[in-house]
Amino acid sequence: MLMYLMPPVAQADADTLVLGQISDDPKSHYQRLKPLLDYVVPRMKDVGITQGRILMAKNDRQMASYLRSGRVDWVTETAASGILLRQRASAVPLLRTDRSGASSYAAMFFVRRDSKINSLTDLRGGSIAFQNPASTSAYYVPAYELLSRGMRLEILISPMDRPNDDAVGYVFARTERNIATWVVKGLVDVGVMSDLDWRDPARVPLNYRQELRPLHVSAQFPRAMELVSQKMKPAVRERLKQVLLDAEDDPAANKALEAFFGTTGFEPIDAQMRRELDYIDAAVTRVRKDVE
Repeated sequence: MLMYLMPPVAQADADTLVLGQISDDPKSHYQRLKPLLDYVVPRMKDVGITQGRILMAKNDRQMASYLRSGRVDWVTETAASGILLRQRASAVPLLRTDRSGASSYAAMFFVRRDSKINSLTDLRGGSIAFQNPASTSAYYVPAYELLSRGMRLEILISPMDRPNDDAVGYVFARTERNIATWVVKGLVDVGVMSDLDWRDPARVPLNYRQELRPLHVSAQFPRAMELVSQKMKPAVRERLKQVLLDAEDDPAANKALEAFFGTTGFEPIDAQMRRELDYIDAAVTRVRKDVE
């Protein structure tokens, strides 16, 4: 039996696995999460799990509270949100999540083809379009890349606003299409998005690509990750880990994985991923300190 919850609830029963996500669209995300939870729960009876529940949070602070209190057991998130949950609630990274066949990606900075900006340091006194304040590839990582080069970030009122000469002005464009459009039209000097989105014609139309050129690519970082509560029993944690690792080779999991944000499989956390998470940890910490 599976139940969907949005309001706060008491700590889950020992036989219940609670899957959580930070969401601004609970109804849509519930449809993405439920099939995989339906798949996982029956395969965990040997460790006492007989039912599942989904609990959404409005932001990382609320989800951190759920994890600390034991209301949520398992969370699926992007790298930056996952690191915030590790910092705020001691959430334990469990697996790397491959989405659409990609386990890692990077932040791609780009400019108009005729731009005089040839390096990130040339951006001082200019402007950049990020996506939203929760984005790993289009906010935390690019902001960190600029801060690491001694740049100061200054939020702008609109794309038409300009920063002080010693700062880089930034705005949030909400979608990758908007970011590309604002750069093409000269509203901002630089745009940034994941390298996967940069290569996607649905996000950067081919006619736009003819007017743009790459400027800088960041280090690689995880596409997504699964985390669990520090309170989760070791036996339950290990069983969940094994069920998810085995799902890629189980035809019965195909539809559930596809619904789960286009997941193509899960991978153990290795030394490379630990290095990538350290990079994201540094990015999140620096941006929270110097920008937010």
